[in-house]
Amino acid sequence: MKVLLLKDVKGLGKAGEIKEAKDGYARNYLIPKGFAKLATPEVVKKWQEEQAKKEAELKAEMEKLNKLKEKLENEKIVIKHKLGANGQLLGSVTNKEIAEVLKQKGYDIDKKQIEHKPIKAPGLYNIDIKLGHGIHARAEIEIEGE
Repeated sequence: MKVLLLKDVKGLGKAGEIKEAKDGYARNYLIPKGFAKLATPEVVKKWQEEQAKKEAELKAEMEKLNKLKEKLENEKIVIKHKLGANGQLLGSVTNKEIAEVLKQKGYDIDKKQIEHKPIKAPGLYNIDIKLGHGIHARAEIEIEGE
């Protein structure tokens, strides 16, 4: 019996492959557990269409993330923070503060996406922002004292 594998099956094949399986194995294990479907032409065509749709959605999302990356890298981000008597910052500028400033500028960035240690002195800093799908933006922020 020919089956279309929906998930990887050890000893049989990877998801998306059409494989020959014994009738009992396919009817009693693979199909009921959701590992495979009977490989009829309609099922195969529908599966290929779903894969093409997923691919198109992923491509659109990647383009959107790359545009966001360019905007973030060209954005001037300035954060004003109170200074102590010694010229150092009172406290530190955390990822949460950076995320709040980015939200005010219209970017939907969570503090968990920002990879940088807390900043304790005024100056220019490069921060790494994880956008997803392996895309990282390098934004420049300036910390100014008040």
